[in-house]
Amino acid sequence: SGEGSPDSGEGSPDSGEGSPDSGEGSPSSGRAPPTRGRVPPGGVPEIMDAMTNPIVLFDGVCNLCNGSVQFLLKRDPQARFRFASLQSDTGQKLQAALGMDPQALDSVILVEGDRWYKESDAALRIARNLPGAWKLLTAFRIVPRPIRDAAYRLIARNRYRWFGKAETCWLPTPELRGRFLT
Repeated sequence: SGEGSPDSGEGSPDSGEGSPDSGEGSPSSGRAPPTRGRVPPGGVPEIMDAMTNPIVLFDGVCNLCNGSVQFLLKRDPQARFRFASLQSDTGQKLQAALGMDPQALDSVILVEGDRWYKESDAALRIARNLPGAWKLLTAFRIVPRPIRDAAYRLIARNRYRWFGKAETCWLPTPELRGRFLT
């Protein structure tokens, strides 16, 4: 199935899914905040980088998140991904430009092309961009998003307790520094 088709789980480009005016996630809608949407035009220059290099925003003090970034760095030989901690100036600017609460550090965020993804959508899109068998993880898209996201939020809620928390953000080596937006 093609991207944007009803069975792809992507939403059509004109569906308004996740856009600020879609009614999703507003207190009056009674629905959870969106986990994906369109990148608004203009704004932060780093968003333009996402057209060629997907950007992964992560919790810089979370040991699980830092381990995940190091996992991605090792499995991204073409250096496609760029990274920024949610706590960094760039991470804060990107979250604000995407209409997200910069204080909310509860999800990985993937900015890819003109779209953004959070929670399980982000994790599965990241896996899709990895080489080899890691792409097979995208088969979990058949699991309904509310179930996937509930599992994601359970881990996110307990990540410090289960995996620990660093006192400071992990710093990349000099050879990796160019992959990180500051």
